[in-house]
Amino acid sequence: MTDDKAEKTSAGSYASPPCLAHEIDPTYFDASNVDPEQARDVARWRKGKREELRAARKTLRVEEHASVSARIADALENVLSSKFNGAKGLTLSMYWPIKGEPDLRSLMAKLHSAGVVIALPIVEIKAAPLVFRLWTPETKMVRGDWNIPVPPADARILTPDISLAPLVGWDDKAYRLGYGGGYFDRTLASLDPRPFKIGIGYGSAKLATIFPQPHDIAMDLILTEDGVQAL
Repeated sequence: MTDDKAEKTSAGSYASPPCLAHEIDPTYFDASNVDPEQARDVARWRKGKREELRAARKTLRVEEHASVSARIADALENVLSSKFNGAKGLTLSMYWPIKGEPDLRSLMAKLHSAGVVIALPIVEIKAAPLVFRLWTPETKMVRGDWNIPVPPADARILTPDISLAPLVGWDDKAYRLGYGGGYFDRTLASLDPRPFKIGIGYGSAKLATIFPQPHDIAMDLILTEDGVQAL
């Protein structure tokens, strides 16, 4: 799949979650908490790994992508059932997929019909925590930052009980490698209490480590097409 195909937002194609903007925030590493030279080395390594892993997942055929997405959706339903009794009445923040990420949009509608409150993350202020707006199948989406479909400004603001975080890479300690903008970690750090955090990605994206830094926040679990992979 090409990036051009991934950027489409029509039915059956891909769009983009605002929490995964690819731009690197140069202030994201806190030099007071980590050696600046080490932080730069890690940033360079992560940049290379992001490019490598994103290139690899572009090789997925459309049929393979659909199959893997369906398996992840099934695995997520199992987690919600076993840990949250189906999550009825709870707020679950999901995402709009980009560039070959697992596509769980059909599950969004299914969970909504089962009584789960669905929210989508929005960038209202650059380099600030995300906000989460209510989504339903009837929501009239508008174009947000990076031309991403998002719920409109008058949609209700919610605080998630459970939050999905699509990832580029992951490790056994349940740390996720994102796109480098820092939005998700920044948002988690601002939420009290923090939601239950589920990283969503491919089994093939496993790394020995992401070399976690002080600002990195581990997921509560990592979920791939093979089920729960890291706790």
